[in-house]
Amino acid sequence: MLEQLAEKYYNQGYNCAESIVHAGNEAYQLGLSEHDMRMAAAFGAGLQVGDVCGVLAGAGCVLSCLYVETRAHESAVIRPAVTKMVRELQKEYGGRTCAQIKPKYFNKEIRCKNTVLAGAKVIERVIGELDQEFGARSKSEK
Repeated sequence: MLEQLAEKYYNQGYNCAESIVHAGNEAYQLGLSEHDMRMAAAFGAGLQVGDVCGVLAGAGCVLSCLYVETRAHESAVIRPAVTKMVRELQKEYGGRTCAQIKPKYFNKEIRCKNTVLAGAKVIERVIGELDQEFGARSKSEK
């Protein structure tokens, strides 16, 4: 489901990070407003300078909404959740930066769409695993 939602948002013109945050908001009922989701805009294109992949940054935003009530320091889940997400996305992509990922996934016609779709699959799988491992669930389902 996350993959289809991410594709929908990417096709509407959202960047990689925005697409993941919008898809996560819809899939996991995070309760973010359109205004709230603008926070992810700068993460696209590797923080706009080809650095950390926007899909990874967007995944971090979704994980934060799912597993942090108030502060990261008060969450027993956020550090292992992000660590697992980074490892799994890095395994899929062969790196964490746009410079490392683009040679494998980038296409001039569809830009980073393949990166977004592959990442969405990983994100959905990892969130399912985290929920089983930690007994955690999104705030909307608590």
